[in-house]
Amino acid sequence: ITRKGDVVYKKAIGKASIELDVPLSTDNVFRIGSVTKQFTSAAILKLSEEGKVNLQSDITTYIPDYPTQGKKITVEQLLNHTSGIKSYTEMVEWNAMTRRKDLSPRELVDFFKNERMDFEPGTKYKYNNSGYIILGRIIELVSGLQYHEFIEQHIFKKAGMASTYFASDKNIIPHRAYGYHKKEQGYVNKRQISYTIPFSAGSLMSTVSDLLRW
Repeated sequence: ITRKGDVVYKKAIGKASIELDVPLSTDNVFRIGSVTKQFTSAAILKLSEEGKVNLQSDITTYIPDYPTQGKKITVEQLLNHTSGIKSYTEMVEWNAMTRRKDLSPRELVDFFKNERMDFEPGTKYKYNNSGYIILGRIIELVSGLQYHEFIEQHIFKKAGMASTYFASDKNIIPHRAYGYHKKEQGYVNKRQISYTIPFSAGSLMSTVSDLLRW
């Protein structure tokens, strides 16, 4: 908690690792899930300010082979969850096996792009993970950088967010807090997932201090 820019309360409760009995600290790095979408939005708006992305343009301006089913779907509609595109996390094929696959951003877009749309673009609001995957792909195509490279260079480094990362189970992440699920019989380790799957919709890790900088 901050007041007038000063931290007045900062505390961690619980365990960073149940198995090793390590207490949680305010320096621990957590997966931040869909808070990732804020950074994807900021990256798109930065590219918009630079004249490289037009928020009112059809997404086929940047991904020519995307099947919009005869509709105009704008970049802005991806940002504000009004595109009507099916969220891939609602697909029947979204299962434990799929979540463990390593997919490139192009392959991930191909995974859901031919699904029927939920509604006419711009007519309704429905929270949508697919839209933010497409935004991540646009960032890469427009900037020539991988998604994680762009946000590291243009957001994390400039904001002094030294403990914010694109998630990885292979890399050593200092002060990583481990994830668990609470079941009837007690806690179990988090389910396996390839971080290429949530990608620009949910694959970042950060700390409370870095998010305060943000």
